[in-house]
Amino acid sequence: MGSLRSQISISLDGYAAGPEQSVENPIGIGGMRLHEWVFATRSWRAQHGQEGGEDGVDSDIAARASEGVGAVIMGRRMFGGGEGEWDLAWKGWWGDEPPFRVPVFVLTHHPREPLEMDGGTSFTFVTDGVESALSQAREAAGEQDVMVAGGASAIQQYLAAGLLDELQLHIAPVLLGGGERLLENVGDPRLEPVEVVGSPAATHVTYRVL
Repeated sequence: MGSLRSQISISLDGYAAGPEQSVENPIGIGGMRLHEWVFATRSWRAQHGQEGGEDGVDSDIAARASEGVGAVIMGRRMFGGGEGEWDLAWKGWWGDEPPFRVPVFVLTHHPREPLEMDGGTSFTFVTDGVESALSQAREAAGEQDVMVAGGASAIQQYLAAGLLDELQLHIAPVLLGGGERLLENVGDPRLEPVEVVGSPAATHVTYRVL
C-alpha cells in the first residue's frame, strides 16, 4: 500500500484561495497568482497538452507531483460546477481529457453516476466521507500512492483525521489578505520538514506528517 500525500499552493499569509470564491471565480480574487509558478513550467504544460514552458526547479517539482500516483482524491469545489445538486452537463474544468490519467474520487454530499473520460481519467463521486473515499482510492491505486489534490477543505479533513502521510506546500511570494486558509480546523498534527527547495517563483516545502 502506498502513501497518502497532498500538495497545494498557498500564499505567504497562508491562504489556498482568495476572497469571494464563486462559480465564475473558483479560487477567489487573486487566487490564480498562487499558481503562476507552475503555469510557467515545461512539465505542467506538457501534462496539459501544451508546448513550451521553462525548465528548472519548479518544472522538476511539478513533474514529481504525479510520479507514483495511482489515484487522486479531490473536493467538490476543486471539481467545480457549483454547490447543491449536480448540473450533469458539468464534467470538470479540464475538458474531455483531464490531466490526471488515473481514477479520481470526488468528495461530495450529492450522488452522481461515475464519469469515464478520455486518457484514462475516471471520476467517482463519494458521498459517505473521507475514509470511504480513501478506501476506494487505495483499492484503485494498488501499491501506488494516493494524492489529495485539493482544495483546502479536502486537505484539512484528511489532516484532521490523521490520515495524511505527506504534505507539500508550494509557497508563492504573494499576500492575499483574506480568503480560505489552508491550516485551519486541522487539530495539532506534527509536521517534520524533509525537503525545502526554492526558486524565484515559489518555495517548495515537503513535510512528513507524524
